[in-house]
Amino acid sequence: MKNVTVTLPEDTALRLRLRAAEANRSVSNRLAETAEEMRRREDDYAVAMARALASRAPEDDVGRRPPADSGRVA
Repeated sequence: MKNVTVTLPEDTALRLRLRAAEANRSVSNRLAETAEEMRRREDDYAVAMARALASRAPEDDVGRRPPADSGRVA
C-alpha cells in the first residue's frame, strides 16, 4: 500500500467520513475501495472497447465518406 495525502472540500470529507462509518470502515479503507472500483471499471471499459473495435467490420466505419467517384451520395 502507498500512503497519500488528499485534500477535500469540507462537505465532501464529512460525507466520506459518514459513509465510511456506515460501512464500518476507515476513511482510508473506503477511499481505497472506491479507487479500486474505479480502476476496475476503467479496465473493463478498455477491454470492452478493444473487443468492440476488433470485431467491427471495415464497412461499419461510421462517418466515413465514399470516394468522390463512387456514384454514391454522401
